[in-house]
Amino acid sequence: MKIKIFITAFFLLIFSTSNAQVDMQNTGILYVSGGSDIIYINGAFTNTNTATLTNNGNLYVSRNLTNGQASMTIGTGTLYLNGTVAQVVGGTQPFMTFNFISDNTAGITLNSNLSVSGGHTFTNGIITTAVTPRYLIYEAGASHTGEADSRHVNGWVKKFGSTDFVFPVGNGTYLRSAEIKSLSSNSEFNCKYNAPTINPLNVLAPILLADNNEYWDIPQISGGTAEINLNWDNNKVIFPRYPLTEIRVVNYAATLWTDRGGSATGDIYNAGSITSGTVNSFGFFTFGSLDWFVAQRLLSFTAQRKQGFTTLEWVAGNENGTKTYEVERSENERDFYGIGRIPAVQNLPQNNYHFDDYKSLSGTAWYRIKSLYPNGQVAYSTVKAVTENATNESSFYVLNNPVHQNIFISATGVYAGEYEYALYNAAGQLVQKGTINSAVGGINTIPLESAITKGVYILNVKNQLHRMTQRLIVQ
Repeated sequence: MKIKIFITAFFLLIFSTSNAQVDMQNTGILYVSGGSDIIYINGAFTNTNTATLTNNGNLYVSRNLTNGQASMTIGTGTLYLNGTVAQVVGGTQPFMTFNFISDNTAGITLNSNLSVSGGHTFTNGIITTAVTPRYLIYEAGASHTGEADSRHVNGWVKKFGSTDFVFPVGNGTYLRSAEIKSLSSNSEFNCKYNAPTINPLNVLAPILLADNNEYWDIPQISGGTAEINLNWDNNKVIFPRYPLTEIRVVNYAATLWTDRGGSATGDIYNAGSITSGTVNSFGFFTFGSLDWFVAQRLLSFTAQRKQGFTTLEWVAGNENGTKTYEVERSENERDFYGIGRIPAVQNLPQNNYHFDDYKSLSGTAWYRIKSLYPNGQVAYSTVKAVTENATNESSFYVLNNPVHQNIFISATGVYAGEYEYALYNAAGQLVQKGTINSAVGGINTIPLESAITKGVYILNVKNQLHRMTQRLIVQ
């Protein structure tokens, strides 16, 4: 049976006269023969497991789409999901189409896979994929156009083929695409955008920092090598003020953010991009830096422990758009919580801020400044650590961080004495150990061995009475 203009007019007549929802179920053979043939379904469409659907024309569905037909014929036609209420694609089998137009401002949810072999046009609305996960699939040779902040995929996208491809992914508010390039063979890749970054402090030398605001999950199911292109846009997600020449693509390998190369172009205050070197390890990707940095819009930040309280001071420049500063504290350098807020002044090129924390210390406390913006974006300062001093003449802390050739430790007053120290790399491996004695002078020098390279390290210093753990950056 061929569905042609006569049936098309019938569906149009129902819509025009009654404006009622009319669901359709196909249990037999539904064949749309040519590009001028149109079927409007002003309701839900179910293609059952006994059905055969071939669409060489134009199939419009305004409500949910359900498919149970295995090995569906792709055809040469176009599927339109153009409802005015939220639509769901479901069923036990993926729905296969040649062309696809997504046009629903209320959104489309994929509870089963939807496969596109030709072209996909994003006209209106966000496509959300189920957590299971489910995928919007682009077969080999398939393409898309029209993606933007208001129309992209919030969830998983799958791509087959060997050509360059931009994944039209984002968070439902902003488009945050990523690209695979220079594929060495026919491949299968998935992609999903995520925020915030997992374990951004776990970095492998020569990487010193990983962007803690966003990352992309790009697992490879099959294939060879490829390059990964990432972009930043400060109007959407805050990008750290990394020196442009020091930016690299990093990949989370063996629990460490690892250098994957690249040379960035653009403007760190606005937008830019970077393409990695050739990689054969896939998964999580984000931006890394080979250099220490001053956080976005904060020119300086200090934390000093005084008699019973901590004084925090920071200088902010170019506060364009900053709404509030939130002071955050942590007892373990991982879990931070807010302890106070200060409104941004914004009326001067440079502003000074001050906050006192009167909460007692037990060992070490870590502090950072969280900048909040009216659109919900946030940015973080570097992290500062302080320890309790019994008197003004007593101290126990690392004097220099970042570290170059030597670690300088102040252990005066009640903290004076002999200590054992151990230095661990970011993978938790012991790389140097020894003893120091602060009986004379109060400031102790630990020369770094020649095998210590640039990177993030953890220093443990302890005796029977006192203990200090400090995260260090070696440059």
